[in-house]
Amino acid sequence: MAHVLGVDIGGSGVKAAPVDTVTGELLAERQKFATPQPATPEAIAKIVATLVRTFDWTGPAGVTFPGVVVDGVIWTAANVDPSWIGVDAAKLFGAETGLTPLTILNDADAAGVAEMRFGAGKDVTGTVLLLTLGTGIGSALFTDGVLVRNTEFGHIQIRGKDAEKRASDHAREEHGLSWDDWAGRVDEYLEHMEALLSPKIIIIGGGVSRKSDKFLPLLTGLRAKVVPAALQNDAGIVGAAIAVERAHGRAIVPG
Repeated sequence: MAHVLGVDIGGSGVKAAPVDTVTGELLAERQKFATPQPATPEAIAKIVATLVRTFDWTGPAGVTFPGVVVDGVIWTAANVDPSWIGVDAAKLFGAETGLTPLTILNDADAAGVAEMRFGAGKDVTGTVLLLTLGTGIGSALFTDGVLVRNTEFGHIQIRGKDAEKRASDHAREEHGLSWDDWAGRVDEYLEHMEALLSPKIIIIGGGVSRKSDKFLPLLTGLRAKVVPAALQNDAGIVGAAIAVERAHGRAIVPG
């Protein structure tokens, strides 16, 4: 049995829990802290270290980041402080926590990996698109189970703006949109993504997936099946843990 700590960094919160990567279950109650403002590398690294101490963790860990991550280095940081760009996050978190092995990946990619193994994408062939609707819009794209990393489809332009400025859950709250009005924006965005990618299934993740009954029935005109994430807002934590297993093999001892 492999036990790995999963840490999920988002624009509004940083959460973590140890994960059984065989079953996808959390081994302890999830802990969460508000994302510090400004969300600098140093400030977030201290939150991650606090979460590690909360679980008295000494084993392997996976950490997600809301931006493009290439070989542990941050390339974009749309919803956290721009000082992240160019930072070797693997080195930063490793130094702050002392944990090893430690793997860093895009937050939506992590959520997608979890949903494909344990959730709504399990055993689905063809093209699968996961979108997390939260502070921004994250995306994860799979073809026959293979991940295309760092797609960042939340920054595709809709009506002259990044899609996440119109269709994220944050945009819904910021503009006081009704579920009907917001569903119209989401619908327009999903139709655009469907025209580009022709996915068989679209999985909606992020915190708003807990309220899927309020907006999914309002979506129209899509050929793809649209479903809520089965792991809901825990998907990033679970996917972060799985990423460590994938990066370092399955010979991970329990933490």
